[in-house]
Amino acid sequence: MASAAPSPASRIAIVTGASSGIGAATARQLAAAGYRVVLTARRKDRIEALAEEINAAGHQATAYQLDVTDRAAVDEFAGAFKTVGVLVNNAGGALGADPVATGDPADWRSMYETNVIGTLNLTQALLPKLDASGDGTVVVVSSTAGHGTYEGGAGYAAAKHGAHVLAETLRLEIVGRPVRVIEIAPGMVKTDEFALTRFGGDQERAEKVYQGVAEPLTADDVADTITWAVTRPSHVNVDLLILRPRAQASNTKVHRDL
Repeated sequence: MASAAPSPASRIAIVTGASSGIGAATARQLAAAGYRVVLTARRKDRIEALAEEINAAGHQATAYQLDVTDRAAVDEFAGAFKTVGVLVNNAGGALGADPVATGDPADWRSMYETNVIGTLNLTQALLPKLDASGDGTVVVVSSTAGHGTYEGGAGYAAAKHGAHVLAETLRLEIVGRPVRVIEIAPGMVKTDEFALTRFGGDQERAEKVYQGVAEPLTADDVADTITWAVTRPSHVNVDLLILRPRAQASNTKVHRDL
């Protein structure tokens, strides 16, 4: 991990869940904005390929295989850094869409572990490094599900509400220190894997989520928003930014051309 240690001439941005979707897009855009990005995810081959792509484009990237729910591994990872400029807590995801009455407790537990405990692990381990930078930023990628539930979404909404509350509380607790806390809450985002993972690989069911929606958000749309928030002047804190496609008025009201 020595190769990922920060140099005095560069600012480090760590992105979790960087193997696909929003995480991968955010890594690309932060690298293009001048950050040296450290890509973390469980799928080593994916983040290594992305690091090669970013480096080939003339930017700086390092890949580090990491399970954010493994606290010992997270602490070992954090120990390689003296300072960190940006932490993007993006690792997460949804599992299932069953009602409360029949939801799988294992799915609920897994979502909470990744979306909330994973964010807690990275934030706790890296907060001293963000402090040491003199100008740190913690980004929590939550969801509109954390701000309003919907039928079949209780487990995911509960997890993302936990992520929202973590960000909101942390901001109160560290006010006066040189670290911003930003929450980005996307609505309907069409990526290659989110809905497919949620529905256990059921392609037909995953495609129905976006059926008739002309332009759902893309991973690049969310990454652009994250990068914009991170690159604001140091005294500007984007506390909470909710973004949705124009066709989505709320979690339960979406215009579809069917």
